[in-house]
Amino acid sequence: MHIVKIKKWSDLNEALFSNTWDPSIKRFRSTFAYRGVNVHDYPLSNGLMRLGKPYPTLEENLIKQFKKYAHDNVVERDTEWHWLSIAQHHGLPTRLLDWTYSPFVALHFATSSVKDFGQDAAIWKVNYAEAHDLLQNNHLKILKKFGSNIFSIDALAKSIKNLKELSDLHANDFDVAVFFEPPAIDERIVNQYALFSVMPSPHARMDEWLEERPELARRIVLPAELKWEVRDKLDQANITERVLFPGLDGLATWLKRYFSPRLPG
Repeated sequence: MHIVKIKKWSDLNEALFSNTWDPSIKRFRSTFAYRGVNVHDYPLSNGLMRLGKPYPTLEENLIKQFKKYAHDNVVERDTEWHWLSIAQHHGLPTRLLDWTYSPFVALHFATSSVKDFGQDAAIWKVNYAEAHDLLQNNHLKILKKFGSNIFSIDALAKSIKNLKELSDLHANDFDVAVFFEPPAIDERIVNQYALFSVMPSPHARMDEWLEERPELARRIVLPAELKWEVRDKLDQANITERVLFPGLDGLATWLKRYFSPRLPG
């Protein structure tokens, strides 16, 4: 895994935005997904894994019960990917992992916990277009048909119908990572510029998968001594909980953090 260690704000910006130039159109057009973690060595494990050792039908039962009780509120589409996106967005443990297109949103999540300011943070930067090059030809054809290098939930449903079809890839020793855009169901998911990743096994860790494919990713380490500067500059740029979590809860969280005194050290 290629690790980039940051020393100053300008280095950070260079690392976050590097390799986004597209010479074919002469524009900066990123094909990277970003994820920020408050502590640099946190594993990229999904919500199901963080519950502890799951029993075999845990994922199936969680989704079944969510659909049972949420049905009146979630009626836009009835694909499994739509249900999973809604469930993940509202905090249900799933095999999905949250990412963002925005390096500054990822920076926010890497500096959102003041109690962790004594430890280095990290921003994961993964090239989802190159990750999708590892897919089978029939899946790639769907992407090309939609004229994209990332899946929408509609394109994903046409390519990989449901979790069973995805899990079958793992059963056939074909491990991939699929990145897709969730439906724009509310301001939070829009403002966070969100996307999700999913893997064929609910027990697979993204960081371990990336260790075997180091050309796809960078882990940008933000030293603890730089966190306050980064946090203050993000607040000045209006990258805050008040914007990323619209509503009174986000407002209160922002105010609590923003007015917290800087601790010695």
